[in-house]
Parts: sequence; structure tokens; C-alpha cells
Amino acid sequence: MSGGRRPDFVIIGAMKSATSTLHTQLAAQPGFFMSTPKEPNFFSDADIWARGLDWYEGLFAGAAPDELCGDSRTHYTKLPDLPDALPRLREYLPGAKLIYVMRHPVDRLVSHYIHAWSERTIDGAIDQAIDEHPALVDYGRYAMQIGPYLEAFGKDAVLPLFFERMLREPQAELERVCKFLGYRRIPHWEHEVRANVSGERLRRSALRDALVLNPLATFIRRNFIPQSVRDRVKAKWQMREKPALGPDALAKVTARFDSDLARLGPLLGVELNCGNFKSAVTAAPLNWV
Repeated sequence: MSGGRRPDFVIIGAMKSATSTLHTQLAAQPGFFMSTPKEPNFFSDADIWARGLDWYEGLFAGAAPDELCGDSRTHYTKLPDLPDALPRLREYLPGAKLIYVMRHPVDRLVSHYIHAWSERTIDGAIDQAIDEHPALVDYGRYAMQIGPYLEAFGKDAVLPLFFERMLREPQAELERVCKFLGYRRIPHWEHEVRANVSGERLRRSALRDALVLNPLATFIRRNFIPQSVRDRVKAKWQMREKPALGPDALAKVTARFDSDLARLGPLLGVELNCGNFKSAVTAAPLNWV
């Protein structure tokens, strides 16, 4: 077994719940060393896993001995699609601390849909997509996703975090994260640091990218084409209006999410459902009970 540096903690999801924001905020703090790339997918994806532990440990080779090392990947909580992440994490990072970020499940679903639309993995309308792509719902069933981690690592090793409270109390939540990780300094939320925004993503196009993402086209675009013109062109490749679920589709997913939240709430000592989710998770920090 190799003996290189491995992460002290892992941000394990959920997808589209500000995991990128948290990763970049921690990377901005002195004393943290975050993986590059941000999402190495090592424990979840077979082709990356095949590169071996030496490759993975090499991602952290530049860390100073006293720095806290972190990995982030929402693939680690994508059951039932990626079942290998948990047993691999448990075997090779048994002492790691885990951070699980959650968001109102309907909002997360919509953001996930926009992301998938821009990646061209989903083409149909959102009401149709929830039937054709179970992941849109499954990745927001937080009790189902995090339950196995609580059993494998124990509640003390997993920090529950919420997008909505991080948005309302960013500094306090960052301090809470850092305290959980054993960080001995006072972190500072960097308001100018901006993570990806789903609504600003450009839909994939191989032809467009071949034409505009070459050095000459990039030089011309940045130096001779006004920003207003560039923005109008980009808008043609963006989902400018946020999609909304129809009444029947909304009722269907709400029932599934409420069933899952009825299991999650008791783990956090609160009653949770889609109706009270935002008020419940922003009222105070929530921890496992």
C-alpha cells in the first residue's frame, strides 16, 4: 500500500448545493490545500480509480505538513448510480471527516435539470425529465444518500450543512465548517469569490467551441468585440428562463421528497418537509442527534 498524503476531509455533495462554493472558500483560506482538479472522481469513477492510489495521493503531494487537505466530489453521494464510492472511501480514508451539503430538494432538482440541459444529457421538458431521469429526484433524497455514510463513518465524522443557511450566514457557517475540521485559525468568507451558476452555463456545442475556443478567435473576441455583443451571443446558448415544474409534476416529486425528509428530520432533531425546509434549516445550525 502506498504511503503518500491523503485528504483529511471530503465534501461529498449533494450535487448543485454549493459544494463548489464551499470548496473555493476553503481553498482561499491559509492552511488549506484543496485538490486540483476540484472533483477528481477517484473513489466513484472506474476509469479514475484505475489510475491507482499513487496518482490520487499525488494530487496532495504539494501540501505542507500542517495544511488540511480536502477533496470534493458530488459523485460520492449519487446512489444508486455510483455505489462504489462509499466502500472505497471507508477502506482508504477511514479517519476522514465528511461534509454533506443539502438544499431544498425541489430547487436542487431544477438546478440539476439546468446543468444536465447545458451538458446535453437531458433535452426534454422538465416535467418529462423527472420520469425519464430518476437521478433528478434520487440525488435530492438526502436521507437515502447520507444514511449509509452515517452508518459507515459515524455521525461525529459527518457534518450536515445547508445551502440556504450558508447563503444567509456565510461567515458563521464557514467558521462552523472550519471548527469541525480542526482548523485553528479564524477563516474569512471571501465575498468576491464566485462559484459556477447554473443559469449562466453555455449549452454544449462541439461546432461552436471549435470555432470560438481557439487562440485566434479568443484574441479577436476579447479585444475587438464589445462585451454587450458577446453577452447577446452567449444568451442564445443559455437557459435564460428558469424552468418550473407543472402542478402534477411538482406534487409527484414533493411527495417523494417529503417521504425522504420525514426520515432525515429525526436525524437532525427537527421536523422537515418541502413546505418548511427553508425556514427549518436557516433558523439555526443543525447537527445530528
